[in-house]
Amino acid sequence: MSLRIVVCVKYVPDATGDRRFADDTTTDREGVDGLLSELDEYGVEQALRIAEAHGDAEVTVLTVGPDDAKDALRKALSMGADKAVHVNDDDIHGSDVIATSGIIAKALEKTGFDLVVGGMASTDGTMGVLPALLAERLGVPQVTLLSEVTVEGTTVKGRRDGDAATEELQAELPAVISVTDQSGEARYPSFKGIMAAKKKPVTEYDLDDLGIDAGEVGLAGAWTAVETITARPPRTAGTIVKDEGEGGKQLAAYLAAQKFI
Repeated sequence: MSLRIVVCVKYVPDATGDRRFADDTTTDREGVDGLLSELDEYGVEQALRIAEAHGDAEVTVLTVGPDDAKDALRKALSMGADKAVHVNDDDIHGSDVIATSGIIAKALEKTGFDLVVGGMASTDGTMGVLPALLAERLGVPQVTLLSEVTVEGTTVKGRRDGDAATEELQAELPAVISVTDQSGEARYPSFKGIMAAKKKPVTEYDLDDLGIDAGEVGLAGAWTAVETITARPPRTAGTIVKDEGEGGKQLAAYLAAQKFI
């Protein structure tokens, strides 16, 4: 039987753009271009490597988001994923990570999976708890924050590098894993891959398809909320030290005044 790998990816605002919050305290996705979360590219890469090593595997990429989120799916498909699932419904807007995990879990149950792969965190909200929430909802083991990962038979194995020790971990499939940015450089899509991605299937689900009541998701169904937002103050001009023979002393005096030395 083919190994079914599903990679959860997120469409996020481009970090190089002018990111803002909307009036309802959610991320303003209209004012800045979006893209596939960079940390999720590592998840796609590891899924593709596992599939290439396994020889009989299918890689599906799955996302929850607005219409533009298809761009993130197309990027993953151009990297080599076989197909995509897009959960898109206006009532999802404003869902927190707990509600999002419920949506993804229902989509995974509908799609089917042996191995679910996620990145270490999103690059917008830096939320990294989603894989653990998915494992709990799906009733399967989780092996998270892996810097190496392989699948041998029905077992997923990996290495987690901590500050004080390295752990060798394993779990029986089906399972949920997450990988770090140390797991391996993500490949660039080739021109052939980009062209092929346009023909790969993208299945769309809404809340009705997943049997989810609109009141369970969105801002109304969120367990957490952003209460206030304070814009970061603009950067001020730095201190310029001109070296006219006393530059070293001036620099040392400045660092001492700032208590850096």
